[in-house]
Amino acid sequence: MNVNLTPQLEELVRAKVATGMYNSASEVVRDALRLMAQHDQVREVKFEQLHQEIKLGLNSGETSTWDAANFKQQARQRQKVGNKPA
Repeated sequence: MNVNLTPQLEELVRAKVATGMYNSASEVVRDALRLMAQHDQVREVKFEQLHQEIKLGLNSGETSTWDAANFKQQARQRQKVGNKPA
């Protein structure tokens, strides 16, 4: 299999081999592909977790309209009650 890389990626592969951590460009590419596979697995797990959280939310019960003005008013009332001197 032949693979064409951009000049920047070719330089990256050469630099990795030059560090001595890899014996060849093929080793660098194999390691990169293993890392990509792991990254894809992690992404899939996160996607599944998100999907489950969405299902939980959708099945959590009836929805209600949120009124920002009413919410602020209630918060201010609670703040007033909490700030009364003892």
